[in-house]
Amino acid sequence: MDLPVTSHPPPPPISTHLPPPHPFVSTILLLSLSLPLKNQPIDSDLPFSHLLTVRSDASRVHGGMILFGSVRFCFTIKERNFNLIQISKVKFSIRSMASHIVGYPRMGPKRELKFALESFWDGKSSAEDLQTVAADLRSSIWKQMADAGIKYIPSNTFSYYDQVLDTTTMIGAVPPRYNWNGGEIGFDTYFSMARGNASVPAMEMTKWFDTNYHYIVPELGPEVKFSYASHKAVNEYKEAKALGVDTVPVFVGPVSYLLLSKPAKGVEKTFDLLSLLDKILPIYKEVIAELKEAGATWIQFDEATLVKDLEAYQLQAFTKAYTALESACSGLNVLIATYFADIPADAFKTLTTLPGVAGYTFDLVRGEKTLDLIKTSFPSGKYLFAGVVDGRNIWANDLAGSLNVLKSLEAIVGKDKLVVSTSSSLQHTAVDLVNETKLDDEIKSWLAFAAQKVVEVGALAKALAGQKDEAFFAANAAAQASRKCSPRVNNEAVQKAAAALRGSDHRRATNVSARLDAQQKKLNLPILPTTTIGSFPQTIELRRVRREYKAKKISEEEYVKAIKEEIFKVVQLQEELDIDVLVHGEPERNDMVEYFGEQLSGFAFTANGWVQSYGSRCVKPPIIYGDVSRPKAMTVFWSTMAQEMTKRPMKGMLTGPVTILNWSFVRNDQPRFETCYQIALAIKDEVEDLEKAGITVIQIDEAALREGLPLRKAEHAFYLDWAVHSFRITNVGVQDTTQIHTHMCYSNFNDIIHSIINMDADVITIENSRSDEKLLSVFREGVKYGAGIGPGVYDIHSPRIPSTEEIHDRINKMLAVLETNILWVNPDCGLKTRKYGEVKPALENMVAAAKKLRAALACAK
Repeated sequence: MDLPVTSHPPPPPISTHLPPPHPFVSTILLLSLSLPLKNQPIDSDLPFSHLLTVRSDASRVHGGMILFGSVRFCFTIKERNFNLIQISKVKFSIRSMASHIVGYPRMGPKRELKFALESFWDGKSSAEDLQTVAADLRSSIWKQMADAGIKYIPSNTFSYYDQVLDTTTMIGAVPPRYNWNGGEIGFDTYFSMARGNASVPAMEMTKWFDTNYHYIVPELGPEVKFSYASHKAVNEYKEAKALGVDTVPVFVGPVSYLLLSKPAKGVEKTFDLLSLLDKILPIYKEVIAELKEAGATWIQFDEATLVKDLEAYQLQAFTKAYTALESACSGLNVLIATYFADIPADAFKTLTTLPGVAGYTFDLVRGEKTLDLIKTSFPSGKYLFAGVVDGRNIWANDLAGSLNVLKSLEAIVGKDKLVVSTSSSLQHTAVDLVNETKLDDEIKSWLAFAAQKVVEVGALAKALAGQKDEAFFAANAAAQASRKCSPRVNNEAVQKAAAALRGSDHRRATNVSARLDAQQKKLNLPILPTTTIGSFPQTIELRRVRREYKAKKISEEEYVKAIKEEIFKVVQLQEELDIDVLVHGEPERNDMVEYFGEQLSGFAFTANGWVQSYGSRCVKPPIIYGDVSRPKAMTVFWSTMAQEMTKRPMKGMLTGPVTILNWSFVRNDQPRFETCYQIALAIKDEVEDLEKAGITVIQIDEAALREGLPLRKAEHAFYLDWAVHSFRITNVGVQDTTQIHTHMCYSNFNDIIHSIINMDADVITIENSRSDEKLLSVFREGVKYGAGIGPGVYDIHSPRIPSTEEIHDRINKMLAVLETNILWVNPDCGLKTRKYGEVKPALENMVAAAKKLRAALACAK
């Protein structure tokens, strides 16, 4: 019903926004507004009419927007009767502040994508089922950011496996072995590249910068015929737009893509990958043209390689690329994102002078020195996306400190050019703290997962715009203070013990050659001894047992009985296969880091704090919140039980201090090396207890040593010094006859081989086969390695079963550069993710290949 204007009191002051050509409206008065907005869904129709008083010449007005603070009302005019107008189709939404998210976790808060992928791979669900799960996840992510008032919301950061692989499919760079015949790339080809298939191996996988995420390495060469073969980016932009969310499509930038690639097999290793720039840019232009046609206004290129030490010709490639893209991007705002470290001064200069670029994202958490470059050299008129919210850790942001930084930046770049952002994609942190019901309130108050970080970004943006949420900031300040003074964080005895380590380099007294002789007399192993890396398949039944024990549905006695039966099965299988040095299979362990963290002080654990490692593989990093110590033995019970089941050597299996550190969410209130030394002392206690219990081979995995290497060469020596020192601390006290193994995987180790030698382990097993035997090149180039070494003979991350002949050939290549008496035969990595139907034949073939070579070597003698 229409009511006379005079019957209502005047409303509170409001601002009105009416697009041209609407110059005639002198007054818009909202006469009835009683709906409780906090309970109303975003962008919903408001179920009531509004009366507006307007001048009679407002007949040309058809609608507009009324703004109350950050709440926006959009309306269209339904009827008009002289000075009374009835409004319909009223919607409200939260106004987006100057805020941006680089990227977001894709697995889902409860690993929904993981389970959908594995169901699809197992043939239990259809491609349509998988796509439905994916679409639901994307929709919920976009809506979450829109609800939080984020202005620049990313799209195309979702992936079924890996964002670099997505770029490879976009430009049609499919290696010939996958028999792709052109057209839109589907799941069959995509997942074959990622995982291999029955007939061909997967593409190489390696670490993404210095994270625990793995990407699929493109294989490129001069003969690759590039073509626009995946419309995923455009389709996802349109998908978000249909949901009412305007997004910023995100791409791996063309130069970083090439710098992260490798020459394909058969291509000269010296081939200049950047020479392909002119061939891939036309594909990028096609995508950009489609996005412009679809209505995109911003586009983001992730050029994270800019934070590395680049040569002049590599920096020139960025100028070449973005000069070539400038006309294609006309009408778009181009954002270039860097992250994970400080950007060097020469790269900063190159970046900020690129043509056609509107803004830049910088990591201001790990790249504190970048602030100085911004203060002295930031170009006027450009947008600064300030990454002040940590995308790689789970600690709540110091909002007051970040706001001060932002205000100082605002004075430099201007209020309208500053955007609050995350330091990197949030895919490297856990998804949502709301799912953590078992963390105690004090620790929980110190944390922020991806969903909470989105809120932090929004809160900082609003505070910068003069709409500071005082209660939110006060709660944050209280939590920061609580963490600093909590007695749970500090242990004086641990701190003193770690400080005392700095006076020694902690080397074993005897050199490795003499130790290997003493160990061989005790172990009596054949040449080319066979072993596995540690874990065996984790069956559904095994996971059920652990889950029920944790939930107290079965007794400790029932649990021990079930685990003992599993260990016996694994030991028996290895003896049947005639493997020389055995493992117990780790059935009691959920994760190689979490298992130890659960038994160390200073750690906290989540129920759903999953982070993607690669593909569907997720890890649940522990949270190191305080000083670390070992209250009691962690593995001795299970290792001694397993050793009693066999006369063959049984490896004691430990995770090393550097890997525990690098695969945890680490406290940020002290240097990382101090925390690492504390962990090293705890592992040292465990090593010595295993030795006392009669375990003569002890493996201390340092799978993550390489990934912690800083991205800038100037910082390498300091990191490697304390990281290698931490490993040596763990085993400095053992006898010469105790054989210390370590294991490393899925990184480029060639540039740190001398540090690996300096670890002084007796035997190292190391990933080799998936990286196309790249490791062997260092030995061909003359590096002498005197300890035992086992480069992996087959890739365990693929379901493919290698033949005896294939493994035989691979070992022969190793023997060409390594001495027979130091070479071990083993898979690339642990077998946890594989099925027994894949593991048994693969190991059979591995042992058969080793025996065949032993026989040949014996005949040769």
